[in-house]
Amino acid sequence: MTYDALIPVIRKLALEAGDKIMEIYDADDFDVKVKSDDSPVTEADEAADALISAGLRAAFPDIMLVTEEQAATHSTTGKTFLIVDPLDGTKEFVHRRGDFTVNIALVEDGVPTRGVVYAPAKGRMFYTQADGQTVEETGTLDKDAVGDVTPLSVADSDNDALMVVASKSHRDQATDDYINKYSVKDMTSAGSSLKFCLVATGEADIYPRVGRTMEWDTAAGHAVLTGAGGHVVRFDDHSPLVYGKDGYANPFFIAYAPAVDLKPA
Repeated sequence: MTYDALIPVIRKLALEAGDKIMEIYDADDFDVKVKSDDSPVTEADEAADALISAGLRAAFPDIMLVTEEQAATHSTTGKTFLIVDPLDGTKEFVHRRGDFTVNIALVEDGVPTRGVVYAPAKGRMFYTQADGQTVEETGTLDKDAVGDVTPLSVADSDNDALMVVASKSHRDQATDDYINKYSVKDMTSAGSSLKFCLVATGEADIYPRVGRTMEWDTAAGHAVLTGAGGHVVRFDDHSPLVYGKDGYANPFFIAYAPAVDLKPA
């Protein structure tokens, strides 16, 4: 598998999954079930997962696949794999807030190197090109023809006036306590992996996450941010956030533009 072969496949699958998700989102009603960890899952999660996983397995049968909605994949181990969250931000979807995304990433030797984040309700599409540069694609988002793309680069952050992005659904006192260590100009909130993308575009400087996430929640956004010049590190010691961990659970982390003067946990 080459990057030149990978990128068109994951871009198209994300767009196709987005169409499927929006069909269900725009319907009058949809079923919501509760998983064993008390998180919600909808028919949109399951339909998007079936579409993406079938497409990836057909295109790249020799590459390990980890996907949120297939528990059997969570016991696999490896340093190089494709990882999918077919609908990140299910709570946003259920409450019809629009801040949900399709996420597909390639992890190599524990590092997310290529990825796509697509927010179908917002019409925003971010991905790494084969050369590793992150772009935002605008226009009609044709599945078979790439439209206009804008290369992304993180902000040259002003540490006296930082823009912070935080979670819509998982904001807590510990997050606020950490944010209060910085000189903050303004704050914004966003759901799902869009928070990584807002740092990648320069719309925000830092995204601290003091709460539970899984690798499929973060890998695509991590790749998108890296390709725009940003970093993702562990909250506790500021070492790089690595992937392929036991059970695919993440520690707390910080995503940021490198000009930000990181404060200790």
